[in-house]
Amino acid sequence: MRALIQRVLSGKVSVEGKPIAKIGHGLVIMLGIGQGDTEEKARFLAEKTATLRVFTDFEGKFNQSLLDVNGEALVISQFTLYSDTRKGRRPSFSEAARPEVAAPLVEKFAGFLSAMGLPVQTGSFGAHMLVEIENDGPVTMMLEK
Repeated sequence: MRALIQRVLSGKVSVEGKPIAKIGHGLVIMLGIGQGDTEEKARFLAEKTATLRVFTDFEGKFNQSLLDVNGEALVISQFTLYSDTRKGRRPSFSEAARPEVAAPLVEKFAGFLSAMGLPVQTGSFGAHMLVEIENDGPVTMMLEK
């Protein structure tokens, strides 16, 4: 399981020109589900994401988490995080989990964040989405379990 997280001032997802999710200050989380990923991995990665100190304190140091700043989370499924580009020019996605496995794990991940008291919005699994991100910093990190 891979999560590409971006600290944002705002984030928004639209499908077919219609906004479906929007957050303010918080994290946009691009979540890739790989073969063999489990609910336990989703729980671990959600807890890591919520408690990762990527927000600055009054001294400008990375000392605060999403929970500490009462931030919001926007979770977007992104199977392309499992692309393999080592051979040829066309990426292979054979390491990504099948949709029937990935979709419930994305929902579980978002549910774990919500259970920690975070406001959570999600993209639309399998849809072609337009994602708008106002990256703050920029701060972008890859988490993997």
